[in-house]
Amino acid sequence: MDIYQIIITHNRSWTIREIIAFAVVFLIASFLAAVLLKQHKIVVMQAVCGLLLLTFLAIVFGSTVFTRTPGLRQYQLEVFWSWKEILGIGKCGRLGSTAEGGLLQENLLNILLLFPAGILLPGVTDRKLKWWMGLLVGITVSSAIEISQLWLCRGLFEFDDIIHNSLGCMLGCLLGNKWLMLLGRKE
Repeated sequence: MDIYQIIITHNRSWTIREIIAFAVVFLIASFLAAVLLKQHKIVVMQAVCGLLLLTFLAIVFGSTVFTRTPGLRQYQLEVFWSWKEILGIGKCGRLGSTAEGGLLQENLLNILLLFPAGILLPGVTDRKLKWWMGLLVGITVSSAIEISQLWLCRGLFEFDDIIHNSLGCMLGCLLGNKWLMLLGRKE
């Protein structure tokens, strides 16, 4: 499946209720950001990065959990099962099994999924973050996605996704650190 088809498959249009819910959350976050800006507790870059991160996470949760059609509760608990399949050293029998090329593409896209969130993290904190902080945020966000998918029967819970998403968030955080340093921000 090409990237366009993946986006179309996993991103149905939001309902009016979902749009209103996001708008309310976004307006509350914008109000809080404005108050913090006025009190000089944050700078403009932090407010912008925070609102961008909120918007990005809403899109990610929408496409990976909330807009998916409920189905069967599915899980794959073997760590690195997808890489074993790709390398031809394991036959895990994944539900809805994908050809090896599809699994490789899926793994790479899972690494990219939280990469933008990682880029925004140093901007939100206005300081350089250690690599493990980006990894920890990735683990937390990805675990929330995977547990929601399992609980709501909206996809396949798998540790491989948590690993790939977290790696992407960490790599994005490292790139965000570089950009922050180019802007002359704090160490």
